[in-house]
Amino acid sequence: MRIIYLHGFASGPESRKAQVFRARFEEAGVRVTVPHLDGGNFFGLTISGQYSLLEREAAGEPVVLVGSSMGGYLAALYASRHPEVEKLVLLAPAFGFQDRWPHMLGPEKFRAWEETGELEVFHYASKGMAKVGWQLAEDAKKWDAVPEFTQPGLIFHGSNDPVVPVASSEAYAAGHRNVALEVFDAGHELTEVIDEMWERTAVFLGIGRE
Repeated sequence: MRIIYLHGFASGPESRKAQVFRARFEEAGVRVTVPHLDGGNFFGLTISGQYSLLEREAAGEPVVLVGSSMGGYLAALYASRHPEVEKLVLLAPAFGFQDRWPHMLGPEKFRAWEETGELEVFHYASKGMAKVGWQLAEDAKKWDAVPEFTQPGLIFHGSNDPVVPVASSEAYAAGHRNVALEVFDAGHELTEVIDEMWERTAVFLGIGRE
């Protein structure tokens, strides 16, 4: 089994969830990689660029994808076009990624992003402010808002998520028999339930069984 962990927006391989999952997988003897999805250029970030990076990383091989937020959306997008993906574990996946920005930023800030070509956000990996270009919003329109994957999937979501409402995962799971949903009393980061998520992930992937 080979795992690829996909971190969220304005995050990186150093994120707490990425590090915990990487350590647990490695302890279980499972191969895992955690690519830096912006390719070293956060300002130029796009869905297309991340998708191409993931294609190179997976190299057409059977893989299990674990993705958080935007990384969860990317995992679903890739799996919908690559049947060799075996299973998916998605943490608060950002389905409808393209449509979330105006709601999250508000119309004035969203319009300013388009007019100036840049948006300043908090970057969790660098623990400081960083700018991302308007091309992220433009490029996202090229991709399916809600990817249709057919592989077995396990979704975790927090009932108190202010970034990606749990209703998006509830709707997805309700319409896909291949997907199981577990809702926790948690926010978007889900860091307070890492142990619970790992336990359920290990069972879902058959890790630790003799």
